[in-house]
Amino acid sequence: MIRGLARAIRGIWVVLAVTCAGLIAGCGSQQAGVTSTTSPPAVTAPLSTSLVTAQGTWAIAVMGGSAASHNNFWQLFVRPAGASRWSLVTPEGVADNGGLVAAGASTSLVVGFRPSQNLTYSPLATSTDTGKNWTPGLLDAGLADTPGALAIGPSGRSLAVLQDGTISTAPTASAAAAGQWTPLTTRNALAASAPGRSCELVGVNAVSFGPGNNPMVAGSCARPGVAGVFTDIGGTWRSAGLALAEKGPVQVLGLAGAADGNMALLAAGTSVRAAWWNGTRWTVSDPLAAGTVRALGFGAGGSAWLLLGDGRAETIGGAGGSWQALPPAPPGTATLAQGTGGAYDALAVSGSKLTVWRLARSAWAKVQLITVPIEYGSSG
Repeated sequence: MIRGLARAIRGIWVVLAVTCAGLIAGCGSQQAGVTSTTSPPAVTAPLSTSLVTAQGTWAIAVMGGSAASHNNFWQLFVRPAGASRWSLVTPEGVADNGGLVAAGASTSLVVGFRPSQNLTYSPLATSTDTGKNWTPGLLDAGLADTPGALAIGPSGRSLAVLQDGTISTAPTASAAAAGQWTPLTTRNALAASAPGRSCELVGVNAVSFGPGNNPMVAGSCARPGVAGVFTDIGGTWRSAGLALAEKGPVQVLGLAGAADGNMALLAAGTSVRAAWWNGTRWTVSDPLAAGTVRALGFGAGGSAWLLLGDGRAETIGGAGGSWQALPPAPPGTATLAQGTGGAYDALAVSGSKLTVWRLARSAWAKVQLITVPIEYGSSG
């Protein structure tokens, strides 16, 4: 049965390849996030991001031209572990104007394609060799417009946040690739639960796995000072108990697995905090005056970074760390990515060109230029 589904999925990809011809062609753009009954905090998490896996460091950025003209094409890049140079590894033949979402496991990376124009569901692609080869998969629904919409646990169990706030799950990586997803819960059901009512949950933004491989869901709460982080223990959703000394609502911008638990990035008003959970208690950083968040991501060892609207770049290390300012990001920087020894790369975009800047001795140095073969007008 799984083989039959896999053949069907490959057939779908062939159809998409014909419909969306070209190396990186897409089928238009569409902004459709998770709906909510109450307006969440103003800060949102953009899709531009980076993450670190055993294979290497991955980065997602949008390139090309105007989204209104369907000339925006999302790209995936990788810098393999131990390497110094980046490569373009965007899976071919699928519409990517709606954005890319990625999640990593110990030996694989899965990429989800958000709906755009004529594409109403989310094809998936999985690689175990740093993007050299991709295995097609299927999520027969649209992924939410958030970088935390996918997660893979150590056992291969997968989670996905859909556009309507449903949390879907697949028991293994192979089941996820074969399209064998089932609902785990919905935003409305979670909001109606005891912990959801307590925080006045209004939206779900991210999924992850906590200690014991238990599913975790995070989102936005209307109740001041309460962060909506929930864990599923034996089929019962419980609050992870994350509260801040804030007078306004809190939004979880990102949620990720860390070495001994989980890490979250939280927005409250115009400030951002990092928080680390060891399965029992939270350690919360001091607030960072952030304003607009242009991009964010997680690194190794419970670290994270932010790219802010005024060009500032901020990083934070493991549990109990403090925010550290990097030199102002180079012009056009779309995302940052963690390097070795605490260094960072800045990936700057200008049309079809990606310039990689590397931080060395407190200054950014240009180290690489990648020209992406974008076919403008191919997704009109």
